[in-house]
Amino acid sequence: QVQLVESGGGLVQAGGSLRLSCAASGRFFSINAMGWYRQGPENARELVASITGGGSTNYADSVKGRFTISRDSAKNTVNLQMNSLKPEDTVVYYCNADVTFRPGGPWYRHWGPGTQVTVSS
Repeated sequence: QVQLVESGGGLVQAGGSLRLSCAASGRFFSINAMGWYRQGPENARELVASITGGGSTNYADSVKGRFTISRDSAKNTVNLQMNSLKPEDTVVYYCNADVTFRPGGPWYRHWGPGTQVTVSS
């Protein structure tokens, strides 16, 4: 079983910054990609940023230049530094990790419970 726990959400004024963190724990062999998605009450879950095991990153156009994703593979953690926050960034953010339980095995995507980010204008 794999557990992902997010932290760092909260309330911030427009233009401010927040740093989200996510730690993966449990019995697994390896983690490949990790990332952050977000979802509003009436929208589908959308990619914010992802990072592969090799460190390659991908960002949604709406956050490029403002958000930075990073990871510590030794600690199984992924972080999202969010700068220049806007009111439209207000939604729930979810961490995910692609995990395998044996060498050469299939990858399974696991999700954290989510953390609320609220940006006031």
